[in-house]
Amino acid sequence: MSTPFYGRERELLLLKERLDMKIASLIVIKGRRRIGKSRLAEEFSKPFKTISIEGLPPDEEAITAQIQRVHFATCLQKELGLRGLKTDDWDDLFWHLAQATKKGRIILILDEINWMGSKDPTFLGKLKTAWDKYFKKNPQFICILSGSMSGWIEKNILSSTGFLGRISLDLTLEELPLFECNHFWRPFEKKIASFEKFKILSVTGGIPRYLEEMDPKIPADEMIYRFCFRKEGLLFSEFKRIFSDLFSKKTATYKKIVTRLAQGDASLLQICEALEIEKGGQISEYLSDLEETQYISRYCGWSLQSGKKTKNAMYRLKDNYIRFYLKYIEPYSDAIAKGKVKKNPAWDAIMGLQFENLIINHFKQLYSILNISPDQIINDGPYIQRQTRSHSRCQIDYLLQLKYNSLYLCEIKYSSKPIDLDVVKEVQKKIEALYHPKICFSIRPVLIHVNGVTEAVRESSFFTHIIDFSQFLLYRS
Repeated sequence: MSTPFYGRERELLLLKERLDMKIASLIVIKGRRRIGKSRLAEEFSKPFKTISIEGLPPDEEAITAQIQRVHFATCLQKELGLRGLKTDDWDDLFWHLAQATKKGRIILILDEINWMGSKDPTFLGKLKTAWDKYFKKNPQFICILSGSMSGWIEKNILSSTGFLGRISLDLTLEELPLFECNHFWRPFEKKIASFEKFKILSVTGGIPRYLEEMDPKIPADEMIYRFCFRKEGLLFSEFKRIFSDLFSKKTATYKKIVTRLAQGDASLLQICEALEIEKGGQISEYLSDLEETQYISRYCGWSLQSGKKTKNAMYRLKDNYIRFYLKYIEPYSDAIAKGKVKKNPAWDAIMGLQFENLIINHFKQLYSILNISPDQIINDGPYIQRQTRSHSRCQIDYLLQLKYNSLYLCEIKYSSKPIDLDVVKEVQKKIEALYHPKICFSIRPVLIHVNGVTEAVRESSFFTHIIDFSQFLLYRS
């Protein structure tokens, strides 16, 4: 029995809208590995005749363009009973597929399209020709192109003149919202403490495939041990699979980038210095690839006075799993492989960063909790005020600038015990350092915590909102 399917209501609605159209649809679904692209396509296509073919992972030596075509032909034989197909040209394979899908509601899923076409420069051109000549003539035909290498899809399909005007729907899947992640604890979701759920989510983020492996009957610390610190664990070897499958020969460079970002947010210049390379188009392309696949994100500061973004962008490691792997799995990898790690290493030190990252990744739910309409927001995000002659450096976990000169200053604070009054002093210093000339702002301090606050913090009435992590597990974005 397959695991329950949670979330993706909006994406399913957008897909189902295509069923009412009187023309064939060419759909792109992209996103990080394990994010649920294949499962979404499967759920959508359940009531209909479906042909699903997945490309072979791109081993540099073994998987050639010819092997991809042979694999495609083998799948057509299994799915449609087509035999004796020639495998020396995509034209012939697409023609036979088109003949078998001329009439009726048929959904074709070409999964990991980037694997399928990366070794053959003629693949996409011939797919486009087959679409124009054959597939689109069936008004009930839907073709879904799915892939984890979002940068490749963006460059070769979405931005390609060959596919211009042909893509009916372009979906990018992001992490599941935290309130959807909460469903994976069913039927025990009301019995498990939010702090225990946080421990799991701090490692997995909102990645459905990782959460499917989670057993709610087993304590979080034990599940993390099984996931990460046994050689058979899914998350022990996952990092290598991600980078070898997606980035092939360039794996080492991409790893250096995320390793640098695991140490903290960095500018383009700081990343180049860490990699000992010059600034240029190639490093920008690497960063763009990592951003498209949602492993990293980019943000800019802004002027509180004008609301305009600054030019200097900062990059952060967005993916909770990759950060956890680089900090706490990889350093123990040899010992794990030899079966010498018998319990979780002490990883409390990274929990603050994991918690902060988790909340920032789900900022839309913060809007709901604070009852803020998105159209009120001028700017929001992590905020770094650089030191100058006139003002000191100031770093705010998350700042929302609203219309009518209103600021919500969010302190995202992890602690293994209830937070005490020291947090008030810390946030007060940030408020005093925040430079906003000529404009008098209303500043509303917000505290986001995961394991409680002392009564003294509540009685201080310093924070306009004190938000428990459990609220993120309940509020829809």
